[in-house]
Amino acid sequence: MAVHISAKQRLAQLVLVLVCLSCAQGREIGARRRLADVHKHLKRLNKPAVKSIQSPDGDTIDCVPVSHQPAFDHPFLKNHTIQMRPTYHPEGLTFEQNKISSNEEKPKAQLWHQNGRCPPDTIPIRRTKKSDVLRASSIKRYGKKRHRSTPNPTSVDPDMLNESGHQHAIAYVEGDKYYGAKATINVWEPKIEQSNEFSLSQLWILGGSFGQDLNSIEAGWQVSPDLYGDNNTRLFTYWTSDAYQATGCYNLLCSGFIQINSEIAMGASIYPTSSYHGSQYDISILVWKDPKEGNWWMQFGSDYVLGYWPSFLFSYLADSASMIEWGGEVVNSEPDGAHTSTQMGSGHFPEEGFGKSSYFRNIQVVDSSNNLRAPKGVNTFTEQSNCYDVQSGNNGDWGSYFYYGGPGKNPNCQ
Repeated sequence: MAVHISAKQRLAQLVLVLVCLSCAQGREIGARRRLADVHKHLKRLNKPAVKSIQSPDGDTIDCVPVSHQPAFDHPFLKNHTIQMRPTYHPEGLTFEQNKISSNEEKPKAQLWHQNGRCPPDTIPIRRTKKSDVLRASSIKRYGKKRHRSTPNPTSVDPDMLNESGHQHAIAYVEGDKYYGAKATINVWEPKIEQSNEFSLSQLWILGGSFGQDLNSIEAGWQVSPDLYGDNNTRLFTYWTSDAYQATGCYNLLCSGFIQINSEIAMGASIYPTSSYHGSQYDISILVWKDPKEGNWWMQFGSDYVLGYWPSFLFSYLADSASMIEWGGEVVNSEPDGAHTSTQMGSGHFPEEGFGKSSYFRNIQVVDSSNNLRAPKGVNTFTEQSNCYDVQSGNNGDWGSYFYYGGPGKNPNCQ
């Protein structure tokens, strides 16, 4: 039986078809515009290289001239004279540029070293891929932490602490002026449940309040599938001068940190990592304020002074830090309404001890006389000790230390 369609209905159908076409075209134009913006952003981040090295883990490391690095996109750094070495090391020692003689083979601190090194006067930069940027919620947020991710152990409201989905197990000191911090950090490869979660172990150098004005310098190791596209353990840094809102980023993904070292790439894989009941591997990180120039420097291990954050990036940290934190952080996105099983540290609780639980040892602070010393009045803090915990101690070999971490979801952590 034939169905009669009126002219009015035909017109409505035609309008619907045109609207659908228009929507599809709009989506296509939107997608094309986004891709164009991504390419523009990649061009800004991936500077022309004098040499590129393929890492066994799939990364491409570009050797970029020191003076062409992303830091110098910052308007305040257009005429900046690079400080090629810190004026003073903590304890007042001047820095010797090359502690390893040229005929001695350098240790392979990162995976990409297996396939080559960058020449002098260049710095290694992990190349950002299109897929890296497309994984971010927006181009603007690429390479940035979410707001409210710094642990505030002085907060009285635990609900506010868990609101951001970030959980911590840390040791901290406050109540003095601090000019740096150091730690030897046990390195693991924790399992991540969901790609939008991460697990990291780091030190925080903090100034200001935990409101909108927080200044933070951070460094350590992390596993972040969202940021890097894999589950490798990677060296990272972070900075912000406004509580993660508009300023700062991971590694060299925005202008700010000035790298001078040709050996170590921010965001590159650390190799090898520790195993349960097996070999244990550590990295050591030192961040301190140059007493003469005022810049905040970072050293990796005993041989690699990596570079500095210029003091003008900060308000409170232009003077000194008011709190130092060391420890672990995870994102708990509560998959299916339950606590995440993303691991912190080794994924085992502190009481399991050496070879099983992850640790920080020889934690130290830099005082106003530029001396490294053991911290006084170390406190510990965790939001949910049934999920991730922390236990501190002190002895002759390890100085001030703590074990930390945990499995996340377990019978006592739902």
